[in-house]
Amino acid sequence: MRRPTLDVVAARAGVSKSSVSRVINGETTVAPQIRDVVLRAVKELGYVPNGAARNLVTRRTDTLAVVVSDPPQGVVSDDPLFSTVVRAVSRELETAGKRLVLMLAESDRSRTRVVQYIAGGHVDGVLLVALHGTDPLPAALARQGLPVVSFNRTSAQDVPYVALDNAGGAALAVRHLLERDRRRIATITGPLELYEARERLDGYRQTLRDTGRRSIVALGDFTRASGAEAMRQLLEDDPDLDAVFAANDLMAIGALRTLHQAGRRVPEDVAVIGFDDIEAASYTSPALTSVRSPMADQATAAVHLLLGLIDGGPTGPVIMPNELVVRESG
Repeated sequence: MRRPTLDVVAARAGVSKSSVSRVINGETTVAPQIRDVVLRAVKELGYVPNGAARNLVTRRTDTLAVVVSDPPQGVVSDDPLFSTVVRAVSRELETAGKRLVLMLAESDRSRTRVVQYIAGGHVDGVLLVALHGTDPLPAALARQGLPVVSFNRTSAQDVPYVALDNAGGAALAVRHLLERDRRRIATITGPLELYEARERLDGYRQTLRDTGRRSIVALGDFTRASGAEAMRQLLEDDPDLDAVFAANDLMAIGALRTLHQAGRRVPEDVAVIGFDDIEAASYTSPALTSVRSPMADQATAAVHLLLGLIDGGPTGPVIMPNELVVRESG
């Protein structure tokens, strides 16, 4: 059987072809009774709009790109919360009737391919995930004239973003430790080329500065191994420390292992708090206290901001709040 055409639908509904077109394209100027008979004819005939032809008229592809700008070692794409972000974005786009294209930019060559693809008119907008502070991709994509929303702050001032309150979340953790009479509170940072890592360090430092205490800092890279190594360094440099705030849960889990190997009791000797509240935080021994990051809500907000920009809506930024989930470790 041949696929029913717009002319066939118009004949079945007893209206003009232009009226059918306006109904199918969602125009609000069509009289309700005409819309009803057209939709009934569409259903009876099993008519499916020709997407390619409609795109020529509307200049829309109904496709959005999620671009993950990540180094080859996969600092972000290997994070357990990454799948949460992708699922939330995919769910929101499906609800909105949009398609998703997932692209990974991990080198200069792949970033060039991403920009070329976007410039080719294949998508209506871009959601950027996991950007480094010096990443050239935000500005390069913004120059293409398409709506772009970042899943974090960027160095490109004209790119709207949806971000966590990273400094505020770190402050929550440190204040909690201070309220439990911890006196020598260290931190394990993430890679400082990332905005979120710098903001979490800033929140830690400012909170201690407000109470007249000094910072005790070890560098990590958001992996378990770096958390374990940073914790060993901290114990060597300051054996009397009694608390540590790790800038993500993976590093906190690594720190717990080092403390166990060193014979330090958690939380009796050293309290530990992480950031993100990944699923594994509930299953460590002891269970990990963590700053919960509403990643699914952040992803949903980023999609809504991007869809709004495509339709001419307002820009961001949007800042998502955090909460501290208190368990056994601190």
